[in-house]
Amino acid sequence: MSIEVGSKLQGKVTGITNFGAFVELEEGKTGLVHISEVADNYVKDINDHLTVGDEVTVKVINVEKDGKIGLSIKKAKDRPKRQRDHRERTESFEAKMNRFLKDSDERLASLKKHTESKRGGRGAKRG
Repeated sequence: MSIEVGSKLQGKVTGITNFGAFVELEEGKTGLVHISEVADNYVKDINDHLTVGDEVTVKVINVEKDGKIGLSIKKAKDRPKRQRDHRERTESFEAKMNRFLKDSDERLASLKKHTESKRGGRGAKRG
């Protein structure tokens, strides 16, 4: 089984640094779980969450050309309801943003028209 982006795998923590944890995967390959991908909340000290030898489920989030494998523990957890809520919030945000941009364009056009008429507009005679 090859290591592909999006796949969930079992692994064993083999090393911990201040920026993340190294996890040994199948076929002896090793990937890195960045500290920001360990838990949903802020992780100040990774040692509060992981220790060497822990068995973890990880999701492959990227595979670089040089062979480096980026992993995530928090994205490996199944949370379909939360993801659905996030999509709904995102759609709501996009709708709000579109409405804001439309209102902003209308206000800007009105402001430009009003400003030009006070200055004499484009074809006004200057004396």
